[in-house]
Amino acid sequence: MSVDKKEIMDKLKEVIDPELGIDIVELGLIYNVEMFKGNKAKVEMTFTTPACPMINFILANVESKLNELKGIDIEVKVVFDPPWSPEKMSKEAKLKLGMI
Repeated sequence: MSVDKKEIMDKLKEVIDPELGIDIVELGLIYNVEMFKGNKAKVEMTFTTPACPMINFILANVESKLNELKGIDIEVKVVFDPPWSPEKMSKEAKLKLGMI
């Protein structure tokens, strides 16, 4: 059984930012999911700031959720270029936070 990008994104949507109560996909923290041969994948993600106090907590949750997917090796890479900005958030996240 192989895992696809949608399944990875669905698992990432289960990771909720504890301060905002919104999942990391809606917040625009997932920059890329790349699939490779041999049941491998790489997730590139960021945080709202390099000094985010929730980095370790959120990363632990990301790893835990992705480990629920069997038969695939997923590397998680944290990047800060390009920097995150509120424009990366989904319309739904902006609505929830009263930004629109």
